[in-house]
Amino acid sequence: MQPIDLQTLFTQMDKVGKNQIMQKEGLQLQATMQQVQSQKKAEEHVQSVNEAQDLGYGIAQIKDENNRRENDRKQDAENKNNDESENAESDAAKYAFIRDPALGRNIDISG
Repeated sequence: MQPIDLQTLFTQMDKVGKNQIMQKEGLQLQATMQQVQSQKKAEEHVQSVNEAQDLGYGIAQIKDENNRRENDRKQDAENKNNDESENAESDAAKYAFIRDPALGRNIDISG
């Protein structure tokens, strides 16, 4: 190595030092920016209204099921009433020939 090379090296040392400092500061700046972004995301997440998650068996499904049960009960009651009225009509039709129209209107005192 020649003395002229050393002179050139010494004059460039401040630039090398500045470059190293800038690289270190750049890494620190980048880490700081990432922290700021993560803090912003965390704040947005806390302040935002989250979409409701589908829990599978929720309140709405319970209400729907209750409505379905109530409708089924009403239909069963209507079917039962219809069946009873049909049974009463069919029983009346079966025993129509046995009934006497005067039955219960005349009193038999001969007996």
